[in-house]
Amino acid sequence: MRLPVFMFAALAGATGLLRPALAADCAAALDQATMNECADKALKASDAELNSLYKQIVSRLKDDQDAAKLLVSAQKAWIAFRDAECNFSASGVDGGSAYPMVLLQCRDGLTRKRVEDFKTYLGCEEGDLSCPVPAAN
Repeated sequence: MRLPVFMFAALAGATGLLRPALAADCAAALDQATMNECADKALKASDAELNSLYKQIVSRLKDDQDAAKLLVSAQKAWIAFRDAECNFSASGVDGGSAYPMVLLQCRDGLTRKRVEDFKTYLGCEEGDLSCPVPAAN
């Protein structure tokens, strides 16, 4: 009786039937594929927050096209930096099963730092000359 249960569990794991249950609890991830999925999920959440904040900044810069262009340029350069830095950072495990996780965790960490930068820009006090983003109306 143990053999059929074991075979079902092995088959379910191999076909991905158990993956949604494992992915739901990233803190308890037990296999590399699930850890990779969790890293991807974390980056997507950070990236969504970054994009939301970016749109808020763009909205505040609607009356300053020069500053808006500088933001676009800075963001493109930041994305290129983030990706290049993380490609380098993860190069030690290139070709291994942990590579996606290491790469995505690096990107997530740098994205979260950029989120904090954007939050700082959005929280500037009126009259702060060191802040490129005007205060909310």
